[in-house]
Amino acid sequence: MTVLDTRALNRATLARQLLLDRADVPVLDAVAHLCGMQAQEPQEPFVGLWSRLRAFDPAVLSELLTGHGVVRTHLMRRTVHLLTAEDVLAWRARHDLMLRRRVLGTYRRELAGVDLDELAAAGLAVMADGEPRSMAELVRALADRWSEPGPRALGEMLIAALVPVAQLPPRGLWRAKGGVRNMLLSAWLGRDIDPLAQDGSDPVGQELVRRYLAAFGPAAVADLRAWSGLAGLPAAVAAIRDELVAFRDERGRELLDLPDGPRPDPDTPAPVRFLPAFDNTILGYHDRSRIIDDAHRGLSVAGARVVLVDGRVAGTWTVEAGTVVVAPLSGFSRAGRTAVAEEGRALASFLSDGDSDRVRIVPQ
Repeated sequence: MTVLDTRALNRATLARQLLLDRADVPVLDAVAHLCGMQAQEPQEPFVGLWSRLRAFDPAVLSELLTGHGVVRTHLMRRTVHLLTAEDVLAWRARHDLMLRRRVLGTYRRELAGVDLDELAAAGLAVMADGEPRSMAELVRALADRWSEPGPRALGEMLIAALVPVAQLPPRGLWRAKGGVRNMLLSAWLGRDIDPLAQDGSDPVGQELVRRYLAAFGPAAVADLRAWSGLAGLPAAVAAIRDELVAFRDERGRELLDLPDGPRPDPDTPAPVRFLPAFDNTILGYHDRSRIIDDAHRGLSVAGARVVLVDGRVAGTWTVEAGTVVVAPLSGFSRAGRTAVAEEGRALASFLSDGDSDRVRIVPQ
């Protein structure tokens, strides 16, 4: 079985994630290809798409949000993602059990004794009037019947798991601020979410495997589980196994992939890229060594925005008074420093609508 070293996996990931070359594809198609984008920080997907698409116009993403083409909702790993309307309707039911279990993992004691199906029915009944509500407003509507769990546990279970909702604009619009207001997905999108197959098959799980590999492969089953949060996908993998090709990494793990998935030459040059907080390029794997050193793995869950140099996490970045400030994790080469400064100026200009192209690289 062919062994793919870390550099080969890195270049494959960059190609799948549209980070090796900026792509000339519509914003909606990019969000679909990426299987959604982590979006718990509302402005971060705009930077993620700017780093991936040529001539990205943030107004287009805002228009997709207001026009119901993309949706902010809890899905993979119980975190807020930005997904196409088609994908969230197709995938939501497949994630229901995982979402419940993840909330219970945090609030099991508070929710002990609560009939979750009864709670779900009550929450759906309240939201059925089509009125946008905050989590607190939904909890208050049910507080007389469920006073014991406490508002946080009850609200998280309702909004993140039991009641399929969309977070409405202005939340998530370019440069807009707004609290989280929720509406039933079916009301916001004008269509019920797709039910699970009744014959015991798992066509949604199988499609999730294909889509994940198209955006993240080659990858191990453990990587797929880390991205999705779903424990039951090995059966889906087995069902489509004949469609896939297999490799091994340097640690001996089996990696699966689509036969026609791009696997560039490991020596392909990789440009500097600025990634937003919680970008799935890093979070989408259990073994993240293809893109970030184990010593810096904590950055990927701490919300640090990172800079890729030669395809790997080499620094972090923030914005201060219109200046993009880069903090190297180790010293940049002269060429690397020049490339980081050039891309940093372009990012500063994007974030400021051309008012600033200032970048500062902090001494290491």
